[in-house]
Amino acid sequence: KFRMPTADNLVPIRLDMELDGQRLKDAFTWNINDPDSEVINFSRRTVKDLKLPPAFMTQITQSIQSQLAEFRSYQGQDMQAKEMIVPLKLDVRVNNTVIRDQFLWDISNFEKDPEEFAKSLCEDLNIEDPEVAPAVAVSIREQLYELAVQNVSSAKEYRIGKKGRRGVESVSSSKAGNGAIDLARLFGNKGSVIRKRKEWHLYEPIVDVLSKEEAEALDAREERNAR
Repeated sequence: KFRMPTADNLVPIRLDMELDGQRLKDAFTWNINDPDSEVINFSRRTVKDLKLPPAFMTQITQSIQSQLAEFRSYQGQDMQAKEMIVPLKLDVRVNNTVIRDQFLWDISNFEKDPEEFAKSLCEDLNIEDPEVAPAVAVSIREQLYELAVQNVSSAKEYRIGKKGRRGVESVSSSKAGNGAIDLARLFGNKGSVIRKRKEWHLYEPIVDVLSKEEAEALDAREERNAR
């Protein structure tokens, strides 16, 4: 049945809104079993802590509730996945730190913990900003969430026989840029997971620390794109 393929069934939540000339961007995870009243409490605390206009409270509450409602709409539904090993990609910027990486994830292992993985990754890369690991974990959960939704669609196609066997084997496009994969295509005809030396640089994690000017220029560009 539908659930996040992780140890904790947490929902990735992303906020991006602008009111009265102020913009709020945030990403975090939410326990789907928490009472709905916690959404209002969270919105109230966020507005108070960030000194935002009171109108933000309604917008934050509605955004979180709609994302939780979408997640709940899949609960109880069957899932079916062709591939258990899927590629995930990171392209995350937090403050002045940019981290890019790609790796394989076993979605059949429900003991995996994106938060612990992100923490270990940041420790290995000597990233000191405490906000980076949570952002990495949210990015991983967003991609796994989309894969889970795709697996629900695959199960539906299988049941109703819309496209026959081809429906089971089809791979939907994802914002993560991947979805389920053909391992032979990824690693070559022999299916080896041993990467060739000349390709090592393609898979190693990249960490960039932006200067204040570079970060401000990137913020301005993202602001223009958002508008």
